[in-house]
Amino acid sequence: MSTTLLRLEPHDGAARDVTIDRAIVAGWTGRDQATVDHHVAELAELGIAPPSETPLYYRVAAAMATGATVIEVVGDGTSGEVEPVLIDDGDHLWLGLGSDHTDRELEAHSIALSKQICHKPIARAVWSYDEVRDHLDALELRAWIRSAPEEDWVLYQEGTLADIRPLPELITGSPAAKGAGRLEPGAAMMCGTVPALGGVRPARFFRMELRDPVLGRSIEHAYETLTLPIIA
Repeated sequence: MSTTLLRLEPHDGAARDVTIDRAIVAGWTGRDQATVDHHVAELAELGIAPPSETPLYYRVAAAMATGATVIEVVGDGTSGEVEPVLIDDGDHLWLGLGSDHTDRELEAHSIALSKQICHKPIARAVWSYDEVRDHLDALELRAWIRSAPEEDWVLYQEGTLADIRPLPELITGSPAAKGAGRLEPGAAMMCGTVPALGGVRPARFFRMELRDPVLGRSIEHAYETLTLPIIA
C-alpha cells in the first residue's frame, strides 16, 4: 500500500503533516441527475463506457496526492479539474482544494486508468469542515488555465458546491466512510467538479480557487504540467 505525506495548513491553527494512505476520487457527482445522464450519453457517443452507477468512487494510489506545484505527465492530452477535497487526519475532518488531473486520451479506454495515472495536486491550506458545514452550497469553485507564462489566465471552470451532490451524502457513500459523517483516518477524497467553460482541453498551467463568501476567505493553488518525452 502506498502512502504520501501532505503538509496541511489550517486557517487558524498550526501546520501539520498528515499521512495519506487511502485516496479516492468521487466521479459523476453532479447534483442534477438529468445533466449527469446527458453527459453519460455524450461520452457514450465518443466510445467511452458509461459508469456502472452514479456517483462512482475511483480508487487511486495515495502516492498520487501531492502538494507540488509541478507535476509530470505522459502525452499532451491531460487536463485539470478543480474539486473540493476532504481529508481526515483522525482528529479532524478538513475541507480543502485539489485538481483531479486526468489523461483525456486514456479516458476513452478506461476512466479509472485515466485518473489513476495522473498526480492529484492538493492545496496546503485547509478549513475545518465544521466551520463550513452549515453553508457548503455557498462555497465557490473556480479554475483558470494558460498555455504559456506570458499569457493571460483564462477562466476555465466556475460554479458552486450546490452544483455537486451534498458532501455529507458523498461521505456516507464513500468506501472510506467511517460513520458519524467522517472518513477513515488517513483518507483523502476528491468530491467532483463543475463544467468546463468552452469544453475540456489541456493547458500547461492550471490555477484554482475555493472561495467562502460567507466567511470571506479563499484557498488557492496553482501548478504546472510538464510532459515527459516518450524516449529519453
